[in-house]
Amino acid sequence: MQLSFLGAASTVTGSKYLLEADGSKLLVDCGLYQGVKQLRLRNRKPLPIEPTSIDAVLLSHAHIDHSGFLPVIARDGFVGPVYCTEPTRDLCRILLPDAAHLQEEDAGYANRKGFSKHHPALPLYNRNDADLAIDRLAVVPFGEWKNAGAFRFRLQPAGHILGAATVEVEHAGCSVLFSGDLGRQDDLLLFPPVPPDTPDWIVIESTYGDRFHPQTDPFASLAEILTRTQERGGILLIPSFAVGRAQTLLYCFHEIFRRKLAEPIPVFVNSPMATDVTALFRRSCDYHRLPESECSAVCDTAQYTRTPDESRHLCARRSPAVIISASGMASGGRVLHHLRGLAPDRRNTILFPGFQAPGTRGDALVRGARSVKIHGQSIPVEAEVIQLDILSAHADQPGLLSWLAAAAKKPRRVFVTHGEPVPADTLRREIQDQVGVPAEVPEYLETVDLDRHSNRA
Repeated sequence: MQLSFLGAASTVTGSKYLLEADGSKLLVDCGLYQGVKQLRLRNRKPLPIEPTSIDAVLLSHAHIDHSGFLPVIARDGFVGPVYCTEPTRDLCRILLPDAAHLQEEDAGYANRKGFSKHHPALPLYNRNDADLAIDRLAVVPFGEWKNAGAFRFRLQPAGHILGAATVEVEHAGCSVLFSGDLGRQDDLLLFPPVPPDTPDWIVIESTYGDRFHPQTDPFASLAEILTRTQERGGILLIPSFAVGRAQTLLYCFHEIFRRKLAEPIPVFVNSPMATDVTALFRRSCDYHRLPESECSAVCDTAQYTRTPDESRHLCARRSPAVIISASGMASGGRVLHHLRGLAPDRRNTILFPGFQAPGTRGDALVRGARSVKIHGQSIPVEAEVIQLDILSAHADQPGLLSWLAAAAKKPRRVFVTHGEPVPADTLRREIQDQVGVPAEVPEYLETVDLDRHSNRA
């Protein structure tokens, strides 16, 4: 069995892993690169294998850095199934068309304003391509073994977001387990990840491989930021991922107002995608901790902005409010229009509630940038900018290590991926020292013969 690292090697995004055995090819995850330009340019390059040769894709979860390249391979000839859980399928039905729409919209805006270096600016893929990918989605329940080519596989709960799964693939009596993105044991909304059983090899993410989640009360921390912003008469703008993070924020504000930790003010969700995901969250109580009645109350905390006219009206608002808008790293979407209006005013607060990939606007802002470029225009930043990692949906270093250590038997080797170089290498060392398992950080496009590789020290 051969394993190739076609993405997420020494970086956080672009997850793609290829397994080959007995003429069969499986792709585990099929994500977009995000962040710095040199990584984003990889999205424009074809895979090193023909999409027509892939038997199936096994999808850990719906986040775009794991699913967002599916429309490209579907457009380029992939016709096999994309196996995933039911919530992942439902989320992809929301995320992939939205991703296509945003790319088409951004390309059109660039062409109208003339600030793109490409003439004309073209989207990576369009809505038709997204629909092709959606047609390939096939649901597999948690825990059920299923055949795919010469392999068999199963999905197990991973926490992180609705429907997220670890992916275990077996061939000829040997197995490799892909962590996908692992959630936290103490997540406010989601159940903890199921620990490994007895895989021979493990591919583990390392987004927070060198970090420890602060032991901070998220409700008190958010309430303090909200109160400080209210006292200035400002607006609290939260660039947020539409999946998972937006729903956690709604839960937090619901609890803050219920516990009287801050004065209630209007909360707006300005993202059609986050609105749709929240509706799905309301329907998916079997996949998270909240009972149905409490889930409904949480979802009713906000007012939802759908139409462009409603969004423009909200952008003109200057009285205190909370605005939750996508995208989470301020890389596109409606949040950019809010940033243009709110960033120059020191009364306002821009809160990033999680990791910001290098090269994104979010990363520049949390690093203290005094201006950011939005739609070709330089926007001054006078608002208070805060990064608050307490709401991360990723396991931190102790969480990753405890998940590995809980395996029914030690794996032969661990491959550390989906992390920047320092977090990935830090986690590699800790795995060897604390778990007692050989570990390494694979290189981009590296191919490993697992049978031979397992004998290396």
